Amino acid sequence: MNLEFDNVLHFAADWHEKGMGAVVVTVIDTWGSAPRRVGSQLVVSGAGQMEGSVSGGCVEGAVVLEALDSLKDGQTKVLEYGVSDDDAFAVGLACGGKMRVLVEPIGKQFPIELLKELVDAIAKDRSVIYEINIETFRRSLVYEGYEDRIRSDRSGFKEDKITFLNVFSPKLKMDIVGAVHIAQALVPMAKIVGFLPRIIDPRESFANRERFFSVEISNDFPDIALSNSEPNSRTAVILLTHDPKLDDPALHIALKSQAFYIGALGSKKTHEQRKVRLKNAGFTEKEINRINGPIGLDIGASSPEEIAISILSEVIANLRLVK
Repeated sequence: MNLEFDNVLHFAADWHEKGMGAVVVTVIDTWGSAPRRVGSQLVVSGAGQMEGSVSGGCVEGAVVLEALDSLKDGQTKVLEYGVSDDDAFAVGLACGGKMRVLVEPIGKQFPIELLKELVDAIAKDRSVIYEINIETFRRSLVYEGYEDRIRSDRSGFKEDKITFLNVFSPKLKMDIVGAVHIAQALVPMAKIVGFLPRIIDPRESFANRERFFSVEISNDFPDIALSNSEPNSRTAVILLTHDPKLDDPALHIALKSQAFYIGALGSKKTHEQRKVRLKNAGFTEKEINRINGPIGLDIGASSPEEIAISILSEVIANLRLVK
């Protein structure tokens, strides 16, 4: 759920433990141009402190008042709000819409023990889903299943339309093999949209602090680095060295992993040669076709910065678009 900001639920747990009271407000449904996506959360203390957002400011004032009222009676509520065109325009949208929010005061209905377990799972970067029936308000935490939702951070209702699933996925990671100029442009862009990038390149003259500052750097050979920290369903693997001696061993590991995206730099001719080598190494056509090559969306990119944008766009498309 939380690509943009660190999760805010720990504030609610802390406020409750301090005796201030706390309420969790969650966007559970949207129509039209709602400012925040389903699963976005706002937490409110009994003293009126706020963290997070459910509308970017459009209806926060009204939501906070409802949240404070809910602390008095301890009742969970489902509320609907309309976002006017003027309010939507103020937060960068062309037109307004509607949204439903779930208001949950921490207490008997939403026990602090359940919240603390959820906060702990998120802190440990575990896949966890908060499941609630919005008619009975029965709650539970689910740690297995819903792989597609976990991979793409897709919160929402089950087919029954009354069971809401709020998805808390592990952090997105991006393994970039090849500390080249494109990588220097890609790293800050990836960090902005919520990825934790790692540069992998045995050439220390390329992969060093002077060129990549505080980002994680591995000077192991790519196959070793990827074997030591195997890509999972929340990992994108980007191959930029243009050198088969480095790219091919990395591909052997990536193609056997659960990485949701694999992309390799090179022309169409280079990629055809790559496919032949992989076929000769025993990989099937289905496995080889997981590789996005030539890497990036075809937007006519030419500079390293433009190529980085095309790569990141393709990565996001693979993450977000339901296949």
